Amino acid sequence: MPDIQTVTSRVVRRPHTASGPGAADLAAIAAGGGLGTLARYLLATAFPAGQGFPWAIFAVNVSGSFVLGALMVYVLEIWPPRRFLRPFLAVGLIGGYTTFSTYAGGVMTLLTGGATALASAYALGSILAALAAVWCGVQAARLPARLRERRAGGAE
Repeated sequence: MPDIQTVTSRVVRRPHTASGPGAADLAAIAAGGGLGTLARYLLATAFPAGQGFPWAIFAVNVSGSFVLGALMVYVLEIWPPRRFLRPFLAVGLIGGYTTFSTYAGGVMTLLTGGATALASAYALGSILAALAAVWCGVQAARLPARLRERRAGGAE
């Protein structure tokens, strides 16, 4: 029968197999989130919405969607696996940079201010533009590989 020291060291040294993130993953997410949130805040402060169309938040969400689309191609298809890259960049940085709550708040501000048509355009336009931006980001990230394939195919 093993002594308590052996059993304890096995439990402590067992690899992380839980379904949730570990402390290091959470630290990577928090660090990325802090940077992304700061970038969004600076843009929103530099270009305040006032009573008109919230262009800064629209631009943040659309550009963040584009970067996320491209980033996922690199993280999942091109770069070698790195444990903290996806939590830091995708969940933290891009998650902190983009914002659903400010987007929803902008829609509500426009609605309560009587700008129903503008609120509708912002609500629908943001979603459609973000989806298009993700697709464009994926295509842009895959473009170099397609160009290499074409060049290699033409060289034969």
